[in-house]
Amino acid sequence: MQKDLREQFNGRRILVTGGTGSIGREIVRQLLQWDPEVIRIFSRNENNQFTEYQKLGHHKNIRFLIGDVRDKDRLKRACEDIDYIFHTAALKHVPFCEYNPFEAVKTNVVGTQNLIEVALECGVGKVIAINTDKSVSPINTMGATKLLAEKLIIAAQAYKGTRKTSFCSVRFGNVIGSDGSVLQTFIDQAQMGGPVTVTDPVMCRFIMTIPDAVALVLGASTLSRGGEVFILKMPALKIVDLAEVIIDEIAPTDNVRITFSGSRPGEKLHEELMTREESPYAIEREGMYIIRPLMAGKKSVGSTRKVYSTESTPLMSKPEIRRYLKDRKLLPGFKPELAPPPSKSKKPRVTLYT
Repeated sequence: MQKDLREQFNGRRILVTGGTGSIGREIVRQLLQWDPEVIRIFSRNENNQFTEYQKLGHHKNIRFLIGDVRDKDRLKRACEDIDYIFHTAALKHVPFCEYNPFEAVKTNVVGTQNLIEVALECGVGKVIAINTDKSVSPINTMGATKLLAEKLIIAAQAYKGTRKTSFCSVRFGNVIGSDGSVLQTFIDQAQMGGPVTVTDPVMCRFIMTIPDAVALVLGASTLSRGGEVFILKMPALKIVDLAEVIIDEIAPTDNVRITFSGSRPGEKLHEELMTREESPYAIEREGMYIIRPLMAGKKSVGSTRKVYSTESTPLMSKPEIRRYLKDRKLLPGFKPELAPPPSKSKKPRVTLYT
């Protein structure tokens, strides 16, 4: 895999939309080791752009572009002469999307279609879009917009005609330790003496770390032939068990308690990553499922119908959760460096515009 990644990205030109978010930052960090010609970090958050500039300003092949996927003209400039696009830009918080539904549509749906059209116009080689488990059998606005975004990506592969661009999508669960994740919320609440707020005692989620998520994304970019959905096999847990482990590990006193606030609007108790209807089109590989395009109608030989959900997956015990967090240095006191170490160059050199 390491050799494949070097061959794929060495000397290439790459665009990362949402490149200053949790997943985007890690994609950039991992791509840098393969010596691409240029990585364009595209996002609308000026403060995050400045923060990343402070970390990555010594890299000669980094470009920082402020822009929004809703703005097709700006996006087209960013896509000029690009070989690969990693599309991570999205509105992702369920309650905010629920109360601002058309804003979610404009970013997650219209923004994705803008990217597809621009990628085809500019002759981009490959587009890898990031998706979420909430797009599977969605009951909330965010999930519905991400489902439609995924459908747009897969449909683009079918209608692109003779253009060289290929499209695929990567679907993962809750990225633990990402910006705004439940893990950080629990840590903050526990360190302040509580209470630690859990929505529902039954609620379960798939989890993965940021490096795991990005490994799937980069792996998908090498395996994809066009039109697939890649799903990482990942552990699942009860949210209340995660909260109890955090309290046991870092709470300053023994009085920190858990309170239950009730499910938020549009929130599921269990999450799915693959539906029963999708499963006949899935190929199982070590560590992942690959769903081939449903429109192609190619079912897997000997396939059986099954659902991949937190209801059908064994849940981690609290000792397993504790070991998972400690092994991955996700508890306070461990701050893994996401940005690469500084180069020998003393003078930062970076282009802040196209």
